[in-house]
Amino acid sequence: MSSKIHALFLDVGGVLLTNGWDRKSRKLASETFGFDYAEMDERHHLTYDTYEVGKISLDTYLERIVFFQPRNFSKDDFVKFMFDQSKPYSDMIDFCTKLKAAHHLKVGVISNEARELTEYRIEKFQLGSFVDFFVSSCFVHFRKPDEDIFKLALDMVQVEPSACAYVDDRPLFVEVARKLGMTSIQHKNLEGTRQALESLGLSLK
Repeated sequence: MSSKIHALFLDVGGVLLTNGWDRKSRKLASETFGFDYAEMDERHHLTYDTYEVGKISLDTYLERIVFFQPRNFSKDDFVKFMFDQSKPYSDMIDFCTKLKAAHHLKVGVISNEARELTEYRIEKFQLGSFVDFFVSSCFVHFRKPDEDIFKLALDMVQVEPSACAYVDDRPLFVEVARKLGMTSIQHKNLEGTRQALESLGLSLK
């Protein structure tokens, strides 16, 4: 059957790639570099939102959460560790790439991510090869679940909400997108998302 969906919006962390800098990664960083996790995590929660909406740099963020005192490791080593935590969900990327080509979809990303990590991940995993535009919190200064970030994405794609599908692993963000009129899918695994999109007429068969 033909699909009434003309635009596909995707989250990045948890859908296309692993999460960029989540609790698991921060915990591993504290173990790898030998500093107090609880202290770092408290500082992280107090300042990360500011970093994620693009108001401070990675350098400033790290000075606030780790390098507020002398360390026996360098900032460059720490940044490399942060970036190395990103891994692709290659099957999901391949599926979305083929789906875009098969149905001539407009594809956009709506994500909460900090600038340096976003730019690294876009380049490293060649997300721009199938994503037409990136509505990332660091670029637009809104964060999900703020409705404004979804509304901005809709303005950019110039497609009615009812003709848009949105895929995210976080239930709250799925609910917000659905409230705005998009067909929303909670991503748990590739097969589940594939079936949900096939029910909308987006099939590779």
